[in-house]
Amino acid sequence: MSYNPNPSPQRAYLAVSLIAIFFVCVVASCTPAVAADVQDVFKTETVQIPHNQRVCEDVYHGGDKTADTLKGAIIGGIIGNNVGDIKNGGGIGAVIGGMLGHSNSDASPNVITQCRNHVNYTTESRRVYSHSIITFMHNGRYYKLRFQK
Repeated sequence: MSYNPNPSPQRAYLAVSLIAIFFVCVVASCTPAVAADVQDVFKTETVQIPHNQRVCEDVYHGGDKTADTLKGAIIGGIIGNNVGDIKNGGGIGAVIGGMLGHSNSDASPNVITQCRNHVNYTTESRRVYSHSIITFMHNGRYYKLRFQK
């Protein structure tokens, strides 16, 4: 143990307490307390440390040919109703127009890279000071006193 010119309040309290016990025992004609042992007690503390990780993935966006198919079906149905005396001409024109609209569509999927932050945790154990125990003998009996430094 090294000398510390600025003792902590707990150490000062301990020293004053032991001196007071000693003087009370002298005045009361009893045997003084004798410190036998001081032990520091440690505990294990578990801490979770966050780590940010950037996660990216490619997402296909667009390329839907539905709008072009519907436009072709509507135009084909209008043309089919107005050309000749064909029974169900509008329906036939809509089917043919929808097929042409779908096959002539220039819609193609775009690849978009989407990124997000993901938090992972690492568990770390640390050994930290908990308290101290002083064992002393007074009038032939051992006593234990728990205190913080």
